Amino acid sequence: MSQVESVVVPQLHPAADLMSRRFRGFLPVVIDVETGGFNSATDALLEIAAVLIDMDTDGTLKRGATHSFHVKPFEGGRLDPTSLSVTGIDPYHPLRPALPERDALQRIFREIRHAVRAYNCRRAILVGHNAAFDLGFLNAAIARSEVKRNPFHPFSCFDTATLAGAALGQTVLAKAVTVAGLEWDASSAHSAAYDAERSAEVFCLICNGCRASYNEAEERARALGWHNTLPPGPTSEDPQMEA
Repeated sequence: MSQVESVVVPQLHPAADLMSRRFRGFLPVVIDVETGGFNSATDALLEIAAVLIDMDTDGTLKRGATHSFHVKPFEGGRLDPTSLSVTGIDPYHPLRPALPERDALQRIFREIRHAVRAYNCRRAILVGHNAAFDLGFLNAAIARSEVKRNPFHPFSCFDTATLAGAALGQTVLAKAVTVAGLEWDASSAHSAAYDAERSAEVFCLICNGCRASYNEAEERARALGWHNTLPPGPTSEDPQMEA
């Protein structure tokens, strides 16, 4: 007698319809990395944090759960003493609970895939402060680790340095957080989790402040009939988004 494998269907978030439309089917996820230098091809990834973005049923964005890991330097990875002095990371400290790159990425990606499904989105999109840096290191680690199920768009991203420069007049994260009226603890900076959480708060604050213009654009899109078609991008059958 053959056995039928049970399939768990994830429960949709109450704001799934709003979130899936807000960013054209992409779910914003904040990523921050701490590294052994500036070259993603040669320098080690040492910390990675992902902060999920949630939405209330009235369309308000807010910071969600944080998932962060210390990462073991890959074999041959460069560790620039100057970069280590800035982050304060000792990559080989005996009490540092670091994971191999592949393990850390798979754990974070699993949580992101769950969130993408819960909000009925098609893929995640990286949000970062100077996002090209984080996306470059993320993609390099994915290639090195041969991780096949990457939930992120491979090149598109939201840069909070650009958003903060336009909305707040500041591009440095600490200054943007401060003028936004949020708390900034300099002693916690250059921790991937802390920087990602502050970037998430800045992203939500700026997006929430744009709701009037977004609502006007939604009305125009509805009048054009654009809500009757799916946004362009990977299909729901994308193998990258397998469970």
